[in-house]
Amino acid sequence: MKKPGSMKSLEDLGRVRLSKNFFLRDFLHSEIAEFYRIPNIPDDPELAIEAGRRLCEELLEPLEATFGRLHIRSAYRNRAVNAFGNANKLNCSTNAATAADHIWDMRDADGCMGATACIAIPWVWDRAQEGGGWQSLAWWIHDHLPYASLCFFPKLWALNIQWHERPRRTIRSYAEPRGLLTKPGMANHEGSHAQLYPGFPALVKVDWW
Repeated sequence: MKKPGSMKSLEDLGRVRLSKNFFLRDFLHSEIAEFYRIPNIPDDPELAIEAGRRLCEELLEPLEATFGRLHIRSAYRNRAVNAFGNANKLNCSTNAATAADHIWDMRDADGCMGATACIAIPWVWDRAQEGGGWQSLAWWIHDHLPYASLCFFPKLWALNIQWHERPRRTIRSYAEPRGLLTKPGMANHEGSHAQLYPGFPALVKVDWW
């Protein structure tokens, strides 16, 4: 599949269904792209679709089935959008660091595929005052889903959730308490953490394809 060269072909690409509830168009919005008028169109649509399907099927669909509607804050960025964001200090890493992350259609230095979306979960934010903090959601995801990495933010407890062929299984946060929550080798990494997310629902499994 070639990079879209017309509005019609871009429209068709946006209609590609990645999973039960998600289409590629859901992930193409970018404030950087919109404000600075840089088309956020995949350079390699087939790779973007393949990585995006894994992200949706393995991570986003189970989250939406369990917690209700997800809010997609940002997700796919092409090379041009990401490079502009990095050069202008708009909270984007370099393209090399963002490959197989927000740049879905660029493999990383090891040749691996990956995809990231920044999401907020209204069910969780609505219960923000009930105790446990963002860590409750972090540990729930850690115990239930095959994520590659998680990174939490203060506003709405939005999080970057990544699917990757070689998951690192690390969790860090810019929300308080800031820093690294867990990674392989840390004493808190293994075992169940159910006591840290009381009242959270049981995982709802998705069977669609």
